[in-house]
Amino acid sequence: MKEQIASSAEAAVSEVVNVKAAALSLIAAAADMKELENARVSVLGKKGSFSVLQQGMRNVPKEDKPAVGALLNEARAAITEALDARMAELQRLADAQSVAGIDITLPGETLPPGGLHPISLVREEAVRILRRMGFTLSDGPEIEDEWHCFDALNTPEDHPARNEKDTFYFDSGKLLRTQTSTVQARVMEKQAPPVRIICPGSAFRRDAIDATHLSAFNQIEGLYVDKHVSVGDLKGTLEYFLKALFGSETAVRFRPHFFPFTEPSFEIDVLLQAAGQAPRWIEIAGCGMVNPAVFENIDKATGRSDYAGCTGFAFGIGLERLAMIRWGIRDIRLLIENDVRFLAQFQ
Repeated sequence: MKEQIASSAEAAVSEVVNVKAAALSLIAAAADMKELENARVSVLGKKGSFSVLQQGMRNVPKEDKPAVGALLNEARAAITEALDARMAELQRLADAQSVAGIDITLPGETLPPGGLHPISLVREEAVRILRRMGFTLSDGPEIEDEWHCFDALNTPEDHPARNEKDTFYFDSGKLLRTQTSTVQARVMEKQAPPVRIICPGSAFRRDAIDATHLSAFNQIEGLYVDKHVSVGDLKGTLEYFLKALFGSETAVRFRPHFFPFTEPSFEIDVLLQAAGQAPRWIEIAGCGMVNPAVFENIDKATGRSDYAGCTGFAFGIGLERLAMIRWGIRDIRLLIENDVRFLAQFQ
């Protein structure tokens, strides 16, 4: 075969016809994908027969170039179409061979049904109850700054929670939020009272993982701020919520505690009735009346006085703890191990 198109139009046309015919024959003879690829390279590759043919267009007389060029384009289109058709045919044959001997009339395998994780189940139920009580959903970033995580919430610089042994810090000074209370601070910066919100989400602490603690866990926090909000409102709200979630006979107790962002403060325990174990109290939440210093910090940051004279309560509940009580789970680590045998109980 010549390396370029001859100088005469007749010879050029003859070369194109011959190269096209040889290419189509080579493509049709390809028995598998590897042979087809070799055929493509030998025809359309950088040094392929058709590519060399195209390079010879410079030797065709000027008046004949339009006709010869059109013929080349037509030949290339035919070769490309033949490659695509042969590839589809070879793929069809390969697919047919891969299922040869399989009886397609046999019933398919039954797939096991999926279901929500127990944390998702208890979160959805908790949100439904609290929304019926007038709370609205709010959200915020998991990577936070110290102002929203600590300073705005009246957490002093020497508080243990601000130590690197307790909180995950980034080199930039940002941190993984230790509680979803950061959302409460962000909402108060933007919204004047009354405020009645809940903020479910993930939180992170450098806790040793054991039967009742995780370093990455889920919370649902709530905030209610208005005029004349009292401790009675706080206790009534949380007792109603917990009994709606676990049943009207649920035993709930409030213990005095200290949190820098609430005063007075309480921890909430619910009696865990786990199968095969004696009943025991398990801590599930912290709560209290919002410390006036928090309102002062927010008003100072915004340059307004929206929260002067307001009172309110806040609470934070661990969703893992709620799931443990809801289903009598003995060990919190079961909720993160992804053991299908365990999770299948909740489908």
